[in-house]
Amino acid sequence: MKPAKVVHLSSVHSAFDTRIFHKECKSLARAGYQVVFVVPHDKDEVVDGVRIKAVPKPRKRLSRMTKTAWKVYREAVRQKANVYHFHDPELIPVGLILKARGKRVVYDMHEDTSKVLFSRDYLPSCLRPFLSRLAESAENTTAGFFSCLVAATPSIAERFTARNRYVVVLHNFPRLQELAPTTDGQWNLRAHSVAYVGGLDANRGIRELIAAMDLLPEGLNATLKLAGEFSLPSFGEELARLPGWRRVQMSGLVDREGVARTLGNVRAGLVPFLPEPNHIEAMPQKFFEYMSAGIPVIASDFPLWRKIIEGAGCGLLVDPSSPRAIADAIHFVLTRPQEAEAMGRRGREAVEKRYNWESEEKKLLEIYADLVNSSCAA
Repeated sequence: MKPAKVVHLSSVHSAFDTRIFHKECKSLARAGYQVVFVVPHDKDEVVDGVRIKAVPKPRKRLSRMTKTAWKVYREAVRQKANVYHFHDPELIPVGLILKARGKRVVYDMHEDTSKVLFSRDYLPSCLRPFLSRLAESAENTTAGFFSCLVAATPSIAERFTARNRYVVVLHNFPRLQELAPTTDGQWNLRAHSVAYVGGLDANRGIRELIAAMDLLPEGLNATLKLAGEFSLPSFGEELARLPGWRRVQMSGLVDREGVARTLGNVRAGLVPFLPEPNHIEAMPQKFFEYMSAGIPVIASDFPLWRKIIEGAGCGLLVDPSSPRAIADAIHFVLTRPQEAEAMGRRGREAVEKRYNWESEEKKLLEIYADLVNSSCAA
């Protein structure tokens, strides 16, 4: 019997997005599904059993939301899949049309869109409340039409449990072996460095983090490894003028192997997000990747994050608006190696027991079994 065909759709993400490609698509391919990922990319190719079907990369955001979305839809129709799984709010119209054509359609919500729009630097501040309400209304109105809603966090899922009978939380937890520590018992071989991996935006506390680096004693020889891209070049230029920038090692956007190398040679990972609406209940991927890599987590003191860190005993909580508080936490992990190593070890143990993709993969496969085999799912 020919295996069921599933098509993932995105106009926003990269072809090798961690959640979409490395977790969901690869898990489905290993389970025996025909998996296609329609996404802006340079070329068609097959990687790890997943067929990437490229559409042209957009040059501007408006073009992405219109021309690229249309091209994604056209290719989706050509694929004639059993299940379609889209990942971007701007593809809601595509999902609705596919559903109207009798297809089974999954909407995967990586973030709470209505809250995220308040933090987008590229949007005029006067428009953000209107756009947030518009996005919330669009999602609320259309949620009930889709075969399944997948949410990256429980707080996102709670928004839609009354609007769709099939809502599942798939956490963005790391794969167990990808970031496993390789220097067990050799903590002192690690550099006197800490790391931040991810998007470099003002609302993620990067300015305060750079300021914190300037407050550390010169004799500590501390460095900060930044792996990511600036959403606005002007923000990067601003940070480069700060005194603390002399202690920054900037590597830009890195692949999964680059993330593993970075985290395998530092003594802590930072998540200094500022207390904005989309951050308070977020569960950032980097948070659990630091734990998986066996390094302490230095994170903003939000209630949810406090519960995770104190529950696992895997890090330190700080006021993200205070460079001094961040500097003190960095100083602690760099000057108390035994305690830092123990934190990292406990974090890794928590990932092995609970916070791993392997546990989430089971839920993903259950969703697809339901959608493919149940006539009531369409």
